[in-house]
Amino acid sequence: MSRITNLAICVAAFAITLGSPRLLTVASAADDPPPNVLVILTDDQGWGDLSLHGNPNLQTPNIDSLARDGANIKNFYVCAVCSPTRAEFLTGRYHTRMGVYSTSQGGERFDLAERTIGQAFSDAGYQTAAYGKWHSGMQAPYHPNSRGFGDFYGFCSGHWGNYFSPILEHNGKTVHGNGFITNDLTDHAIEFIRGHREAPFFVYLPLNTPHAPMQVPDEDWKPFSDKELVPDPRPENAKRQKLDHTRAALALCENIDRNVGRILETLDSLAIADETIVVFFCDNGPNGYRFNGGLRGVKGSVFEGGLRSPCLVRWPAQIPAGTEVESVAGAVDLLPTLTQLAGVEISATAGPLDGVSFADQLSDESQETNEASPTKRLLFSSWKGRSSVRSQRFRYHLNGTMYEIASDPGEQIDVSKKYPNVAARLKNQLERWRDETNAGASPSESEPVFAVGHPDAQWTQLPVRDATSSGSIRRSSRHPNSTYFFDWTDSKDTIDWNVDVVAGGTFEVQLWYACDETALGTELELSFEADGHLIGEPTKARVSQVTPSGFVAVEFDRAPRTEGYEKDWRPMSLGTIRLPEAGGTLRLRAPDIQGETGVEVRLMVLRRDS
Repeated sequence: MSRITNLAICVAAFAITLGSPRLLTVASAADDPPPNVLVILTDDQGWGDLSLHGNPNLQTPNIDSLARDGANIKNFYVCAVCSPTRAEFLTGRYHTRMGVYSTSQGGERFDLAERTIGQAFSDAGYQTAAYGKWHSGMQAPYHPNSRGFGDFYGFCSGHWGNYFSPILEHNGKTVHGNGFITNDLTDHAIEFIRGHREAPFFVYLPLNTPHAPMQVPDEDWKPFSDKELVPDPRPENAKRQKLDHTRAALALCENIDRNVGRILETLDSLAIADETIVVFFCDNGPNGYRFNGGLRGVKGSVFEGGLRSPCLVRWPAQIPAGTEVESVAGAVDLLPTLTQLAGVEISATAGPLDGVSFADQLSDESQETNEASPTKRLLFSSWKGRSSVRSQRFRYHLNGTMYEIASDPGEQIDVSKKYPNVAARLKNQLERWRDETNAGASPSESEPVFAVGHPDAQWTQLPVRDATSSGSIRRSSRHPNSTYFFDWTDSKDTIDWNVDVVAGGTFEVQLWYACDETALGTELELSFEADGHLIGEPTKARVSQVTPSGFVAVEFDRAPRTEGYEKDWRPMSLGTIRLPEAGGTLRLRAPDIQGETGVEVRLMVLRRDS
């Protein structure tokens, strides 16, 4: 029996032992129809990337309107980078508890014992969908279809290398996108909403911009191409700003705003705006030094600038317009908050939620926010050895510094000596949290394993992001999420995937590749090996078609990139392979290489045939 199968059995047994589900208090009347829920999450958009927060360099009227017509959670925090925030939103628990230690190559996956917000709403009878950047595991049972989302369109990696009609997937099947990716993802969300307006729906829209590469459509770039920018009031942010990168980010943020406007117009046109909860937030601080309201730090840091996010919640039927919530809150709070608002049960989870519902505060105008109030709580953050804790008044860092955020949001004046008792208390609680949640532990050095052939999934995608190579084969970028292998010139070199075949069977194999005419006739062979022994028969084929040369959509790059470029990848069949239920290695060889540059490989897809 495979490791993934064993784990699934353990999960089921664990759920049974927890007993009956818990029911949160329903905020609305019991006989009211359940509200729809739409959650919009953007990627690398900082707290300051909204005109709502005083940025004079762009206008975001549609996003801003959510605060005007609903609630503004003014002290809202996420994680330092992408995948931890997604894990915390999806589960209501700190990512450090769940095995998330990286943004790629398996480290972005959270434990299978966790229950997601998608599963909670699906179990309650909601129609669920996710469109965009998943970033919590690619292969089932980590795939969004396995974690509560009935329809998924987008990509599962941490970033993508092409934003214009790129290779994407729809419920596991490889497809091509239609136009600029943010517009395309929004189109799918709108189509789903239109098709499910009669029944309650839960739509998760994790847009992948303004994450790099900084690709911007011409119509969005034109107003910013030579725009004079007002610098951030923090000298460090102004000094380290890269102008074209900032211009591209702002252009992408305005594009997001227009897409948010399209969704809000759809809700209005269908006459369901009053019955729909709309949430908007971001996954970390900005991906560069730019206007951020003077906050210290950017993406990757555990200062305010790396962790503070807008959070806007609109529900016209229940939340008074212009509501402001001052108490600290975070991504971990959205699951308990939204389930309480919708009257949805939270069934058995892997452990107590770290999140706290702020649903009651969305209609309570007498919120208390001092340290002794009922809203008192601490929010913890950790990434790559750096940790901090935020109380209602202070942020304390693992290095011993502490800042009074209400009067010093830029974290410039260390007040740890001024308030030694507070600093000592926060130090103790931060260290205790790190021990309890394994936040200080080093990630496992064992090679990650990727599931193949899960019985609930017809398709298994194995990008080279999840593979290793030998010999002279090179990866196209140090950021592996959207990369390919090239320089395959030695027939002794291999590309290997460390896999666990969850359920054995026969699989059709498709390889997405690129090559020039000199590589025609190159033979490719896929085998399965366990404990150093060949299991079954390999499958092989020869390259018979040339692909277009060069990189795609580079004319839309508005700033230099560090991410890998993309090509016009084409699929070829490698035939079928029989895989047993076992752990082992899927090994791709090139026994006969033609030409001097070889074949470049982006992705392998397995489709269950039997």
